[in-house]
Amino acid sequence: MSALRALVADDEPLARETVRMLLDGVADVDLLWEAVDGRAAVDAIHRLSPDLVFLDVQMPHLDGFGVVEAVGPDKMPATVFVTAFDDHALRAFDAAAIDYLVKPYDDARFFRALDKARAHCGSREPLPERLRQLLDEHASPGIDRLLVRTGDKLVVVPTEALDWAEAAGDYVALHVGPREHLLRDTLSGLEARLDGRRFVRIHRSTLVQVDRVRDVRLTAAGDARVRLRDGTELRASRRYWKDLEKRLGG
Repeated sequence: MSALRALVADDEPLARETVRMLLDGVADVDLLWEAVDGRAAVDAIHRLSPDLVFLDVQMPHLDGFGVVEAVGPDKMPATVFVTAFDDHALRAFDAAAIDYLVKPYDDARFFRALDKARAHCGSREPLPERLRQLLDEHASPGIDRLLVRTGDKLVVVPTEALDWAEAAGDYVALHVGPREHLLRDTLSGLEARLDGRRFVRIHRSTLVQVDRVRDVRLTAAGDARVRLRDGTELRASRRYWKDLEKRLGG
């Protein structure tokens, strides 16, 4: 079996250094990437597909729950949560994740978590459904407005008015009826802030409000064309098609 490719996502340099030192010399795990906040963790998981992630629960911009929500529970790698939560929350983690680590943890506890992660990766079983339930329990209804700059003004955009959004370099283009606004954020960052029950990713660079979808046409290539109520047509990639189908009641 090839070495497991690991990511540590934690805003504390000492915490990342601890994981790095503990994994130094472990032959079957390569710590290849580090993320300093939740948004960077989402981007790394999307781009690099690590086998294992040590995921801090409390991070700036986007916490551990936000990372799971943005990536999707079904697409998360084997996950070891790192947390300082109380006993009640720990019981939930125990049922939901591969394992959890409570800061500060000792070497023996770390390696017990690593053993569980190895076993999970070797079995190639999906993460427990309890992870999705845990996410639902901690889910936020999402923000109800966005603040964007237009010239020398700041404009409030209600999220219920947002039809769809697309990545645009260092910005996200928000499509609100005939208007377009630029928001300085990543698409993954925006997705994590919105109500996950109302918005769904249909492409690496596209997010739509579910109730704006009029119909979907499958293509011979295995992806789909999504038509919105206003006639806008967007491509849904094969990677995200199942998520969209599920959200539409399929």
